[in-house]
Amino acid sequence: RKNIENITEAMEYIESHLNEKLDLEKVAKGVHFSKYYLHRLFTDTAGVTLHGYIRRRKLTEAAKLLVFSKKPVLEIALTAGYESQQAFAGAFKAMYKQTPGEYREREMFYPLQLEFELNKAPSPPELMERAVSCAGAEDIPDWMEFVPLVIGGFPCLDQAEHLEQLRRHIEQKQALIMRDQGVMVGAGAFSRQTGSIDFLAVHPQYRFHGIEKNFLDCIKGQVSAGRGISITTFREGDKADAGQREAYKRLGFEESELLTEFGYPTQRLILPGRPSDNLSGDAKRRVTIHDKKEDLNEG
Repeated sequence: RKNIENITEAMEYIESHLNEKLDLEKVAKGVHFSKYYLHRLFTDTAGVTLHGYIRRRKLTEAAKLLVFSKKPVLEIALTAGYESQQAFAGAFKAMYKQTPGEYREREMFYPLQLEFELNKAPSPPELMERAVSCAGAEDIPDWMEFVPLVIGGFPCLDQAEHLEQLRRHIEQKQALIMRDQGVMVGAGAFSRQTGSIDFLAVHPQYRFHGIEKNFLDCIKGQVSAGRGISITTFREGDKADAGQREAYKRLGFEESELLTEFGYPTQRLILPGRPSDNLSGDAKRRVTIHDKKEDLNEG
């Protein structure tokens, strides 16, 4: 818990100095930690490097100014800590896939990284209960509070549209959640008929706990027999990718076609269907899926 308090202090320092030039050394000095200690602790606790967090927070605030203010791009660049408009434009396009001018013209703000909030009392990974449950209508508020924590993994996600889709997935018992002592740490939505995973997200603080596999194991037992499972994610080399693509590749997903979704370049990944992917009988009952009202395997 002390580690979490330390990282929370570092994040609060970052938020209060976002308009200044920030780096690991300055933050470490500001919170009175060794920069080597802070780097390791921040990555292990927040699931992202401190440098990556700062860059994504600064560019998110810059994107907000581009859409909701009339400030010149150069002024926004300097506010974000870049020494020139050219340097800012390069960094912005690498993450948003548009120049600052193009982004401003579209007038559609979406964040790379919102201010982070840590779970103050997480279970140790080895003691954490990993039950995946069907989400119910009562889980919607927590789910929608969870979305901003993982928004960086879903470029251009429209929260109103996502809420509408979530309600449909819940009605069809195709929305899954995982909690740690009441705190939502994972969420997934999928289609039994098509085998597509429409949403899969893990709380950044739990990014190294292997939670994606828990969800995938549950989904495998629910899709139509012999069908592969698909998911879309960042293309290879996309600097906005905080590790989602690699996590899916480790689970056995293979590269498929390149796509463009809402103007953003993505790629579909496929987990080939295998007979063992579709559990039955005793094996199916061993999959850890719980529902307060009705077990998924009975649906």
